[in-house]
Amino acid sequence: MSRKHWLQAAAAVAVIIIAAVGVSQLLERMVAPAAPPQSAAAPAAPAASVPHIIATLYYGTADGQALAAVKREVPLGDGPRAQGRQILESELEAAPAPYLSLIPAGTMLLAFYITDRGDAFVDLSPEVSTMHPGGSTNELLTVYAIVNTVTANLQSVERVQILINGKQADTLAGHVDLRRPFERDTSLVREAKGTQ
Repeated sequence: MSRKHWLQAAAAVAVIIIAAVGVSQLLERMVAPAAPPQSAAAPAAPAASVPHIIATLYYGTADGQALAAVKREVPLGDGPRAQGRQILESELEAAPAPYLSLIPAGTMLLAFYITDRGDAFVDLSPEVSTMHPGGSTNELLTVYAIVNTVTANLQSVERVQILINGKQADTLAGHVDLRRPFERDTSLVREAKGTQ
């Protein structure tokens, strides 16, 4: 047998051995008994053990004509971006009585980013626009509830750009131009309340 034939035969044997081992392991996984069901999961740690901060969230006043700054407990985030997500998730929840939620129910936070220049991008699901009641006052209050909530609680953020479904939108519901970032504006705030 020549050296060339011997190398070809050795290579063929090596390939057969590797294939056999691979098939063996695959069959072993397929035939292995399913893992026994685990017992009930241990209960989650009580919420009190999760660190919280006091954040200022903005809701509509009872008459729907202004913003109210309301102090609320919010879970502590790991860094500004995570903290921003926690704050915005809390803002999307139902407002405490007697305040009004300015962001339509069903709206979800899709993404939150902060740039080195101090700009934050808040990407919301389409419901923020499609379910919005409309009207220039309502739209302005919704925009500044988001902008003021972010800028009041995150010192590194100076401006907020609102995106809808990952894209820049012309308006929220036909009135307020969303193609530019917004700075904090407290001129719409009528009430400031303690922790809720």
